[in-house]
Amino acid sequence: MLNVVSPTVAIVIPARYGSTRLPGKPLADILGKPMVQHVYERAMQVPGVTQVVVATDDERVRAAVHAFGGSCVMTSPDHPSGTDRLAEVMEQVEADIYVNLQGDEPLVRPKDIALLVSNMAASSTIQVGTLCHRISASDADNPNNVKLVQAENGDALYFSRAKVPFSRDGDEVPYLKHVGIYAYRREVLAAYGQYSQPMMEHAEKLEQLRLLSAGIRIRAFEVDEAGPGVDTPACLERVRGILGGGVPATKVSDTNNSSSSAALRGTAGWPSLNGVRLVITDVDGVLTDGGIYYDETGECLKRFHVRDGLGIRLLEEGGVRVAVLSGRDSPTLRKRLADLGVSVYKLGVKDKFSACHELMAEVGVIAETTVFVGDDSIDLPAFAACGLSFTVADAPYYVKAKASAVLSLKGGHGALRELADAILSAQGKSHIFDSAEGFGTIMAGAVQ
Repeated sequence: MLNVVSPTVAIVIPARYGSTRLPGKPLADILGKPMVQHVYERAMQVPGVTQVVVATDDERVRAAVHAFGGSCVMTSPDHPSGTDRLAEVMEQVEADIYVNLQGDEPLVRPKDIALLVSNMAASSTIQVGTLCHRISASDADNPNNVKLVQAENGDALYFSRAKVPFSRDGDEVPYLKHVGIYAYRREVLAAYGQYSQPMMEHAEKLEQLRLLSAGIRIRAFEVDEAGPGVDTPACLERVRGILGGGVPATKVSDTNNSSSSAALRGTAGWPSLNGVRLVITDVDGVLTDGGIYYDETGECLKRFHVRDGLGIRLLEEGGVRVAVLSGRDSPTLRKRLADLGVSVYKLGVKDKFSACHELMAEVGVIAETTVFVGDDSIDLPAFAACGLSFTVADAPYYVKAKASAVLSLKGGHGALRELADAILSAQGKSHIFDSAEGFGTIMAGAVQ
């Protein structure tokens, strides 16, 4: 009887200390542990793995890994890509298969890595393995979501930031998002430095295209939708909320389904609001019910809700600035803003993305600490500009799909007040609105 020897498998976790958007990212605290520890512990749960090791270029990361009992190797700080760093690790860590698991993926599922490892072990013809999951057509529009198309056997034909495959006739087609976890056979990794950078890698900024250009096959295995990685402070706050048990790991799907929309309703399903310093709100459909009325003189009239007005003042008194952004401008709106004491606003705006950044600069905050509240397609550029986005209960399903979370109240019916209470509660200031003593401290500035 022939004895089949299982390949040895090493999981390597690259963890660079330097990060433009989030310096010191591997050591970011999540529930009392550095982020890299969460990744390491999940990697250790994968069956059939010979070794788990962190690869870093910074002594602080090495010290943190050793402090929690992990294994770590030092690598050069000059590698142009994660694959090059992995190739250096190969010189110190012996294995037949190397899994590249990024150190900013604390929500990675051990079962997904196990699926990748088991398939690599079962077929020696698979040179490189990776993961993917289905996404909606609207999510496929985002160039930050790398898409792939597959052959019948699961091999990747191409990876792109573009929306591939392109549906010429507008028919519905499936879209697959690439999950950046790779498994390499030793011989592929050893030869990686010999492959030249092709035009398509340079254009797309996707290093896996170098392998495809060199004739290396990459087999992609489909898994369930993955939780978010950590790229920015806002991402970090969301992951903290998920691991703390309060936030769903996946966002609302792009479907007109009331149960899906409800998945992010209510404060238990919201991302962390602790760091919010600025709330930018739309007017029509958020502060009003969306109705527009004209009197006999042609003056535009709107119906505001007094609770939203008080919510704005509560936020301001609680140290959170509120700005108003509207595509319309009218004497009625300016009178309402004056009554509420709102001094930061932009009216008659066409480019909401740029306007949001101008408001942030005026207040002196960054996108990661800014929330936008909108209700329709015209607000989607503002969603993209801000770290968090909320929409009202009666927004279209496709707007809900793009928001960080959905409020339980309709526009013009106290939705902004709902968010204001949630922000103040998250920041330990609920006494401002839920006690007579607390409200008494801010009564002078409280208006409706």
